[in-house]
Amino acid sequence: MSRRDPLDFAAIGRRLAEERGPTYWRSLEELAEDPSFVTFCEAEFPSVAPQLDRRRFLQLMGASLAFGGLAACGKAPETAVPYVEQPELIVPGETRLYATAVDFAGYLQPVLGRTQAGRPTKLEGNSDHPACRGAASAITQAAILQLYDPDRSQAPRYKGRDASWEAFLGEAAGWRERWDASAGQGLHLLLGASSSPTLARELERWLARWPQARLYRFEPYEGRHYAAAEQAFGRPLERHLHLEKAELLLCFEDDLLGSGPQQVLHASRWGERRRAAAEGRGQALLIAVESCPSLTGAKASERRIANGAEQNRLLRALLAEIDDGPAPELAADEQHWVRRMAAALRAHAGRCLVSAGARSDAAPQAAVYRLNDRLGNLGHTLSFSAPLQQLEIGGQPLGDLGQLCAALSAGEVQSLLALDCNPAYQAPAEAAFAAALEALPWCLHAGQYYDETASHSHWHLPLSHPLEAWHDGLAADGTPCLGQPLIEPLHATRSASELLALLRGEPTADSHAQLRETWQSLDEAAWRAALERGFIEGRQPTPVAVSAAPVALPAVEAPGGYEVLIRPDEAIWDGRFANLGWLQELPRPLSKLTWSNAVAIAPRQAERLGLRNGDRVRVEVDGGAIEGAVILAPGQHPDVLEVRAGYGRRRMGRVAVGQGFDVTPLRRLAEPWRREGARLAPLDGTVPLAITQMHHSMKAEQAPARRLPREVARQPATAAEQPSFYPATPAAPPPAGGPLGEPRWGMLIDLDQCIGCNACVVACQAENNVPVVGAEQVAAGRAMHWLRVDHYYEGSPEAPRSSFLPVPCMHCEHAPCEMGCPVNATVHGPEGLNQMVYNRCIGTRTCASYCPYKVRRFNWFDWTGDDPPLLQAQRNPNVTVRGRGVMEKCTYCVQRISEARIDARMGDRPIASQTLQTACQQTCPTQAIVFGDLSRADSGLHYQRETRRHYALLEELNTRPRTTYLAALEDGLPADETPEGRSDG
Repeated sequence: MSRRDPLDFAAIGRRLAEERGPTYWRSLEELAEDPSFVTFCEAEFPSVAPQLDRRRFLQLMGASLAFGGLAACGKAPETAVPYVEQPELIVPGETRLYATAVDFAGYLQPVLGRTQAGRPTKLEGNSDHPACRGAASAITQAAILQLYDPDRSQAPRYKGRDASWEAFLGEAAGWRERWDASAGQGLHLLLGASSSPTLARELERWLARWPQARLYRFEPYEGRHYAAAEQAFGRPLERHLHLEKAELLLCFEDDLLGSGPQQVLHASRWGERRRAAAEGRGQALLIAVESCPSLTGAKASERRIANGAEQNRLLRALLAEIDDGPAPELAADEQHWVRRMAAALRAHAGRCLVSAGARSDAAPQAAVYRLNDRLGNLGHTLSFSAPLQQLEIGGQPLGDLGQLCAALSAGEVQSLLALDCNPAYQAPAEAAFAAALEALPWCLHAGQYYDETASHSHWHLPLSHPLEAWHDGLAADGTPCLGQPLIEPLHATRSASELLALLRGEPTADSHAQLRETWQSLDEAAWRAALERGFIEGRQPTPVAVSAAPVALPAVEAPGGYEVLIRPDEAIWDGRFANLGWLQELPRPLSKLTWSNAVAIAPRQAERLGLRNGDRVRVEVDGGAIEGAVILAPGQHPDVLEVRAGYGRRRMGRVAVGQGFDVTPLRRLAEPWRREGARLAPLDGTVPLAITQMHHSMKAEQAPARRLPREVARQPATAAEQPSFYPATPAAPPPAGGPLGEPRWGMLIDLDQCIGCNACVVACQAENNVPVVGAEQVAAGRAMHWLRVDHYYEGSPEAPRSSFLPVPCMHCEHAPCEMGCPVNATVHGPEGLNQMVYNRCIGTRTCASYCPYKVRRFNWFDWTGDDPPLLQAQRNPNVTVRGRGVMEKCTYCVQRISEARIDARMGDRPIASQTLQTACQQTCPTQAIVFGDLSRADSGLHYQRETRRHYALLEELNTRPRTTYLAALEDGLPADETPEGRSDG
């Protein structure tokens, strides 16, 4: 595609200068009033599209009414296959929950697996586990889709061809004899990150039999936090951030709320702190110092934009201010910022926390530990324990990827086993890992997919999914978790522990027996209790008393060129989840990009180079280069580029291959996540990017995502403050809901708690069988998500402030969609739900054009008709799979309401609205969503709706929505202590 004209940044500046008060915007194209943006909006909103003449309108309406009657009379054919013998404990339509866990970068994510008729359909967070409290991240929930992925490896392969386990066992016996003869000399094993005691025990048996074997671990984006602890305390330790106790949190390039294996733990604790502050119990200040936008920066009370060299100066100066050391030379605004921040930290000593990103160098992280020590935070807001990850086996430290590369270059490797990792794709390009694998006498890869490493190995063996095997490991808080299978293996696969036992000559090893042997200290009653709960109580890691040594943080000079940050993608991480359509199509929290990665650049640099979204560029540093599309990132440092990993896959599956570009050419073994001195050059052509930022735009008279000062928010609302067409807020809740005493369902979303993580979006998709449509259809505005999380900016593009706004169906009392439907396919239920009658819908899309919130989704095609039978097994049987030509939307999880209603009738009791949760509410790590009965004072909704924070979206339209919001809270340092030179974000 040809290049387009650049955006008019001068016009953007003039428009912002002319505005009075806060200016909210969603994209630079909107600010510039770009013609392509206006055209897209006109196509998206039927109300401003070209109108039909009266004659044609009446013709179509007449046909619609006729066909609508026919559609409502028909019934889809069904085929029922009864059980010959009813399976024990399986009741048709009844949901059963099993506690288990899935792995993410070595940390287990505790979940409850929902099964129906013996078939797993959804993963929820384990409500009993202290690390998640019932919440689950988007990545964790998508593990259920991975279980049914038809591209998962299903049988062994030898040199790319299908083989059998028997053939592998025959060849492995010969290699086992060679290893026995040499005591394992030349045998090298590369592992992904693991915290599993059972796997560690199997590896100890390996070393006992082959003591000359060498073990390595490789986790591409783990960071250097163990090395930092070793520098500060003399030994590697695990850091534990107690965010619920931190009234002041200062983060240096540390996206604590962003995607990762510890996201739910951190978000849950941060949300607890915010709720306490909202109730008047202390403060909850968050200060972010970063070079690129992040979720933590978006929720920060104050955000300072600084590149690596500037952050180094600020941290050294802060260390000197608090630890009485030599201070670097600073600009005036930097000096002011450091003095004010040091004063604030001292004022919150013992109740504050300073953190640095795990992918920063070890020295800055060690300096941060020293700061926390001096501030009295150790043992309060920050604690340490023994490492949760396996860093040594049988007293032998696990080597790193660099040491394995050195052994490969020296010819020391005769046999290599790559277990649950993909170095041929994930290793830095300088390692030339694929070529090294080809030169080995024998190489074995074991994983869930036939990926890049598998294609360069002699043998590939399929590993079982975590939901198919017994396993164990540690959660992010150190709690031991037990994972039990929810289903028999769907393919000829084995677990990692079973595979290691097989290679030792035990082909009949069973993962259940291995797990029970590991935890033989538990008696049968304790074992059963642990399986039921999914974790072992009372086994949290013991805190280690430490004192940080003084740190001499070396200065970092800003080199010429750009600084490049290489980060894992928010959804598909390092590519291990790239074949999951739910995650590929999930709009990234800040950019709203789907199905691809891009080179993020600051708007001012884009203006200087004449770039706009989708234009192709080349980034080169020290001989490594990538080519891809560019995306403009408001709030990014002008001298910094950001790229996301996980794309450019060459092998894995039909969803993963062909999306985006590979970033590994920029990585180096010594600098895997940050490069300096990069050059950027525009190229000819553009790449179409599927960005949803401006899809489903609402026209609002007031700010959609609102903020209130904390002191004002605590005051009760008055009737005079409400719109005149609303009745005054009653002093007490009405005694009953509807005329027959039905519940009055409603939802409340707390914008102060929402971090924009998108866990709710995936939960809704999994619960309600929402289809994946692909990049082309997403770009056309046809994504089917029932719940979207809008991202709004406020302020200038160089340093904007961010706000998130989850938008499900509002379930309006005066619903425009109900008035617009010609066949009564959308109706108002007795409990206040705006309901869809799918077999009446004839697809006129009138309801979508009438809806001011743009929450209705139309099935332009049959999205699911070609899905393999394996994928169809994941679908929720309690939710209809919609066909082509049908409108759909959020239902408040009406199937869950119906289930609760049936249980209440069988027990002759009212519906327990306090325990009834929608899918989005259940998974939210910060508890930002509350659902319940508006007519009950104990539902958790009523008293919050009487505060000044409460408001309705587009309330000027008088739609009377059941879904309402609590405004975010304004907080920060006092005005006279606010550091200069910062930006709010």
